[in-house]
Amino acid sequence: MPKKRDRVRFKNPPPLSSPTCGGRRGGGGGHETRSRTRSNKMIRKAKLKDVKEIQRLIKLYSNRGSILPRSLSELYDHLRDFFVFVRDRKVVGICALHICWDDLAEIRSLAVQEEDRNRGLGAKLVRACLEESRQLGVKRIFALTYQPEFFEKLGFKKVDKTVLPHKIWTDCLKCVKFPDCDEVALLKELD
Repeated sequence: MPKKRDRVRFKNPPPLSSPTCGGRRGGGGGHETRSRTRSNKMIRKAKLKDVKEIQRLIKLYSNRGSILPRSLSELYDHLRDFFVFVRDRKVVGICALHICWDDLAEIRSLAVQEEDRNRGLGAKLVRACLEESRQLGVKRIFALTYQPEFFEKLGFKKVDKTVLPHKIWTDCLKCVKFPDCDEVALLKELD
């Protein structure tokens, strides 16, 4: 046993396990997906305190016609669908995994703050959703997007919209472009 003066003391003790994107921390209980980096960044499931920040990011892109708008009521109803990317205690990216059917889910409401775009945050958020899909046993994930190249890099394949069940189109009724949707449908099959 080392002498008292030889013992190493940690100002901030190391975590119980090494956090990685899609991994668990501290073992047992709860479902908290985290990814930390040196500058206080992490991906985690959204919390009640995040709803207004989620809505802020959605408004930024829905005003441009890039994603569908969501009311506060909808966000509270679907809060458990969302992952958030937090940097220095501020939500800078969001993505939701919406379960549609027994083997089908949708990646939706993917948005990253302007100054943080093109840094891989969107891909990390989508990967967190894909990991949760695997944990839930979802076999197929789809996205409707104006950015098909982004999703193709993550292993999604373009499909005809008619292969998707009619149930998914309920949100489209709110879109100003309905019924003349110009988004591209992509699908990813999970192992």
